[in-house]
Amino acid sequence: MATEVLMPRQGQSVESCIIIEWSVSEGDIVTEGQALCEVETDKATFEVEATASGTVLGIFYPADADVEVLKVIAVIGEPGEDISALRPADESAEQKPETGNVKPEEKPVVQETPVSSFTSQVSNSSTGVSPRAKNLAAKKGIDPTTLAGSGPNGRVIERDVEAAQAVTPAAAAKAAAEGLTIPAVGTGMGGRVVAADLMTVAPEAVGEAVASMDFPGNVKEIPVKGVRKVVAGRMLNSLQSTAQLTLNTSADARSVLGYRSKCKNAPEEVGVGGITINDVVLYATVKTLIEFPELNAHMLGTKIVEFENVHLGVAVDTPRGLMVPVIRYANLMTLKQLSAETKRLAGACIDGTIDPDALSGGTFTVTNLGAMGIESFTPVLNAPEVGILGVCAIQPKPVMNKDGGADFVPHMGLSLTFDHAAADGAPAARFLASMRQKLAAFELTLAG
Repeated sequence: MATEVLMPRQGQSVESCIIIEWSVSEGDIVTEGQALCEVETDKATFEVEATASGTVLGIFYPADADVEVLKVIAVIGEPGEDISALRPADESAEQKPETGNVKPEEKPVVQETPVSSFTSQVSNSSTGVSPRAKNLAAKKGIDPTTLAGSGPNGRVIERDVEAAQAVTPAAAAKAAAEGLTIPAVGTGMGGRVVAADLMTVAPEAVGEAVASMDFPGNVKEIPVKGVRKVVAGRMLNSLQSTAQLTLNTSADARSVLGYRSKCKNAPEEVGVGGITINDVVLYATVKTLIEFPELNAHMLGTKIVEFENVHLGVAVDTPRGLMVPVIRYANLMTLKQLSAETKRLAGACIDGTIDPDALSGGTFTVTNLGAMGIESFTPVLNAPEVGILGVCAIQPKPVMNKDGGADFVPHMGLSLTFDHAAADGAPAARFLASMRQKLAAFELTLAG
């Protein structure tokens, strides 16, 4: 009897998943537990496994299809079984993927399409480059997406990279701009062509060289889907549906830096060496939100919901895009517990193993761009939350001393965006003032 393979539900908040790639084709023999395909939600990626052993009788959705959870995506059974009754109503012949095993060196590339009336074509996407070709290209300093592939369906494989000329980005840019000749072998590491290896040509040849080139050159089309699509939709909706206002200030960071230094130098058995400046800021934020419940709230149109407990969202930059895991009941945690939970959730986001339910339910969010040198920015609300705190870089700031002169004191930038429809400017300003005090004397905050 044929067995259905359903698109699994990954958390209560997930309604659909995108099929990234099929590992099998119709007609393949599989065993129970074998990976059939890889799918992604707006939050994580995972594999769908065979629910029985047998032959793959039908695959109902192709790669890139966005499929609702609990829908039948494939059927496994005995050859010759009738599976017409199991096909989903929205499955059509046009949707069915091509049959035939997709081998490691034979994954299809993204189809190249013309850009307007230009003759240039879209370059191969990362899915059109084999893993071995990627590794070799990285060693040789070559962008594999610029190469013409000789593998199946035009895929770039290892021999294409081996035959390619290694040119530094600076040398390639200089050659294009000045019409210079690129030699076969350069003086850089491994024969790489560097800018100094280029031979100049007459200035009048530059215009001719540029005129002979296709304009605008190769471009890459990147579909907006998965995490990027969800983030884009939420940010646009947030800005369109809320009255957002940002207040900027800075806090004396000497206490925070001093405490961080003590943690780093503490004996290993104390277990505080991993506490970061970001952990300190999160702890101070939680303490401040308890004093200002109007910012630890949701704006729900006709009502405002204030929360007794702080469920703190923390923005995490991942290879798949921005994610905001939620530290639930952060107000009940010690600094060490808060630090450990932050690292656990961030690590799961980066690895793609985060539980989708851990990405919802936040009452306030913190986003930190300080490590990237950002001195001030405007965070966008994670609606329906009423507030989001942006943490900026620590920079020296002149402060008047008792003698009338100025001392340069390290200060941490803080940017608070809040929904003015739910909270007024004065409470938001007082929130920042309290944050400044707690950071300026953090050890007292910790003792409180």
